[in-house]
Amino acid sequence: MSKPKHIRTLADTEAQAITRNIRVSPRKLNLVAAMIRNQPADKAIAALTFSRRRIAQQVKKTLESAVANAENNHQLDVDRLVVKTAEVGKSIVMKRFHARGRGRSARVEKFFSHLKIVVAEAAEASESSEEQKAA
Repeated sequence: MSKPKHIRTLADTEAQAITRNIRVSPRKLNLVAAMIRNQPADKAIAALTFSRRRIAQQVKKTLESAVANAENNHQLDVDRLVVKTAEVGKSIVMKRFHARGRGRSARVEKFFSHLKIVVAEAAEASESSEEQKAA
């Protein structure tokens, strides 16, 4: 007895990777995710490598995981992969307090985020049109 097979929600030319509970606010993570949306996977990895934001390295690891899933699990061509979506979601919020003057306290919220990256294989039509422009 095994559990029933999970129905695949993505297309055959897509692969994904999900990272949960990243210790950064969704607002800051979305700035980095916006850099890589609709970019070719190799250019997105290069942009994240040289980004000065702290969270960029974790986003890069998630993107590399999505590319590896596409190559190993779905036999997609790595050279034609494009970042289709980079979704950022809210996760838990740790609530702390900070001592203030006159015996009062202030609330400190530490936000966590989820990140889902979907890579898709680009169509060959766009690749052939680039070759015609180059000629």
